[in-house]
Amino acid sequence: MQIPRLHPDTIEEIKHRADIVDVVSEYVVLRKRGKDFVGLCPFHDEKSPSFTVSPNKQMYYCFGCQAGGNAIKFLMDLGKHSFAEVVLDLARRYQVPVKTLEPEQRQELQRQLSLREQLYEILASTAQFYQHALRQSQGQSALKYLRSDRQFNEATTQQFGLGYAPPGWETLHRYLVEDKHYPVQLVEKAGLIKPRKEGSGYYDVFRDRLMIPIRDVQGRVIAFGGRTLTDEQPKYLNSPETELFNKGKTLFALDQAKAGISQLDQAVVVEGYFDAIALHAAGINNAVASLGTALSLEQIRLMLRYTDSKQLVLNFDADKAGTNAAERAIGEIADLAYKGEVQLKILNIPDGKDADEYLRSHSREDYEQLLINAPLWIDWQIQQIIKDRNLKQATDFQQVTQQIVKLLKNIVNGDTRNYYVSYCAEILSLGDTRIIPLRVENLLTQISPTTSIQKKITKSSQSQIPSPQSPAATERSLLEQAEALLLRIYLHCAEQREAIFAALEERGLEFSLSHHRFLWREIFELYGEQIDLISSLQDRYLELAEDISSIAHLFYLNEKSKKEIMRTPQVVQAAIACMERVLREKRYRHFLELWQETDPDTEPDKWQSYYQAFYSEKLKLQELDRERQFSITELL
Repeated sequence: MQIPRLHPDTIEEIKHRADIVDVVSEYVVLRKRGKDFVGLCPFHDEKSPSFTVSPNKQMYYCFGCQAGGNAIKFLMDLGKHSFAEVVLDLARRYQVPVKTLEPEQRQELQRQLSLREQLYEILASTAQFYQHALRQSQGQSALKYLRSDRQFNEATTQQFGLGYAPPGWETLHRYLVEDKHYPVQLVEKAGLIKPRKEGSGYYDVFRDRLMIPIRDVQGRVIAFGGRTLTDEQPKYLNSPETELFNKGKTLFALDQAKAGISQLDQAVVVEGYFDAIALHAAGINNAVASLGTALSLEQIRLMLRYTDSKQLVLNFDADKAGTNAAERAIGEIADLAYKGEVQLKILNIPDGKDADEYLRSHSREDYEQLLINAPLWIDWQIQQIIKDRNLKQATDFQQVTQQIVKLLKNIVNGDTRNYYVSYCAEILSLGDTRIIPLRVENLLTQISPTTSIQKKITKSSQSQIPSPQSPAATERSLLEQAEALLLRIYLHCAEQREAIFAALEERGLEFSLSHHRFLWREIFELYGEQIDLISSLQDRYLELAEDISSIAHLFYLNEKSKKEIMRTPQVVQAAIACMERVLREKRYRHFLELWQETDPDTEPDKWQSYYQAFYSEKLKLQELDRERQFSITELL
């Protein structure tokens, strides 16, 4: 439903009626403390309550993570909903008449809201009807299927509201229209019945099927999936699209999985209903199902609301059908993955099993290890390209090279592309390390012929002053961002200070840029003192008459910088890895140049020594790239 702009009077009335304590207490256990209420913050893990709700100010604030705002902001952040969605939900809850800025839209909005509410009610009644039918004599075959074939217990059956559609052609129609007195036109709009092609009357869409309710992110039933218990085709049948249900904008079990996705910072996407249900039953509660379609941008955005590092794992069968399903499911996510905006992994379970089958003979920990070991999408694609190919055969070698070049051309991020160029060059060298540089050059030439030729022509005449595109300029930028981010975390996240000190000492790293090095020295002088660190540092700069302008921005947090340091352990890891990467990159280029300038025939030992040195640095660079997991520039 397209929501028009809401009138300010409606928003103000909702703020007036929606008491902050009532709203928050639905999600947080609050205890009275003086004039205010306190509880454990729902936005970060904590053992001691630092989350405060003020009835007088109608505001909440967390002293641990600095989350704060009014009732509307609380529901937006907690459920990852839009402003309009929250306002309309509160309007329904507190019976506030909804006005729009354009009066002519008001009547249509009210009509749509009324229609949607009635459809929600009809679908909720239908879900209860199917659940009841499952426990009746006619539903025993469906119940047996769930318990024996799928090995779902009663708790799982109830958690997902599984039910049974009786075999009669008008059983549900009679219940909803004759018994419950719902208008037949609305029951049809809900996608539950269809008009007969011949004669008058309607027939049930679902008959003699195991029924799986499909819910929106708020847990409201919006459609159904039905699995046949006979040889009837199709095996799975979904509700038609309705006012409430759009297949390309819905993910099965997201209402159950959104908390787990946020907690684990990762979403697992499977193909079938029962795979998702089986994962949740095993305690893996960050799984959703794609309803058998290619992933759309709307579905991707739905999931990415709940994962800060944008990690998605597609889990499909390892057989040919599963591979095809994975490629089909990727859909519009491909461009995002190539750009690095999504950290996409592909999990193919061994022996061609799906998640449901796998969990019947393996533990939750086994599956979680598969998730950890799942390759990134590009690595998976490379594996598919070289699978069952003999690279010693000229035809296979040529075809594999062409497909690899086509893949590498799609990678937008320069650092990522360079990494995979080296990786693919190793594969194509067939174990002969001496020809790896030649394979690298060949790949680069095919990826971007003009650039490669231009590099050769201009190499001897390049200025020593780094241009904006030169490696030195890129390194400077990366180093500036990584060091600044690490210092900001140190200043504002006291709980991370020991970890930062230890990590820098363990890796033998120092701040390279002079203004950062000076600030770190002053921090070290104050280490261990129970003081207001930022205030003391500002005083130190004033006392020493030092220019504070180059680092002053580190002392303050705006909305953007708050988001940067929310995932502090991952960000610390990424920032330190970036710092070390710049150092390693210099060492790598140094040894590579020495190796290229050395004659292997006259100085074989020195040639071999330089090769081992630059190759060792290259492996370390690859390890650091994996450690970073996401680009530091995407955090800033």
